[in-house]
Amino acid sequence: MTRILVVDDEPQIVRAIRINLTGRGYRVDTADDGTTALRSAAHQRPDLVILDLGLPDMDGTEVIRGLRGWTGIPIIVLSGRTGSHDKVDALEAGADDYITKPFGIDELIARVRAVTRRVQTDVETVAEARIGQHVVNLADHSVRGGDVRLTPTEWQLLEQLLRHPGKLIIQRELLQNVWGPEAVNESAYLRQYMARLRRKLETDPAHPRHLLTEPGMGYRFRP
Repeated sequence: MTRILVVDDEPQIVRAIRINLTGRGYRVDTADDGTTALRSAAHQRPDLVILDLGLPDMDGTEVIRGLRGWTGIPIIVLSGRTGSHDKVDALEAGADDYITKPFGIDELIARVRAVTRRVQTDVETVAEARIGQHVVNLADHSVRGGDVRLTPTEWQLLEQLLRHPGKLIIQRELLQNVWGPEAVNESAYLRQYMARLRRKLETDPAHPRHLLTEPGMGYRFRP
């Protein structure tokens, strides 16, 4: 059974999340401040953490850094902070996803399932992924389902996304991993290459279903 730690100081939100997660077969632990969250995570070893940034004793990014000091368990931030700076800070600290309050419980459940699938897929190692009518094979750099040719740079970018299905990957990380540290501010590179990948792989490039943009933050591959 997947064990989830919910960290939030708003009792109504914690109760709603606990009821909905428990009803779907998850085991739920809760904490209402950062100190308790870090202690609980160390003792209970959850499979996933849902974390608010506005905690009474410390900022949520401190909790993320504390967790990342010893574990790679996925962290979904659930916060009322809507600024892209706050979102990027949380993601750079080590969060895997970010949901803004107010939120729909269905969206939260979908993100939980996506992160859980991604972790399982990371362990198994991705070999193939479907995008529209195409099947992309990362092992031999081939695309089935049409005459599609990708450049080496397109393959590098696509692989960064496909190997972490469902995960939001920030622009800075993609730029550094594909083009190097000197290109971390060249967001135009990403826009250009993502547009090219969509034209080659998506059924409707103007309304992509798999290669998604999260404005001001980064990109994600949705299976």
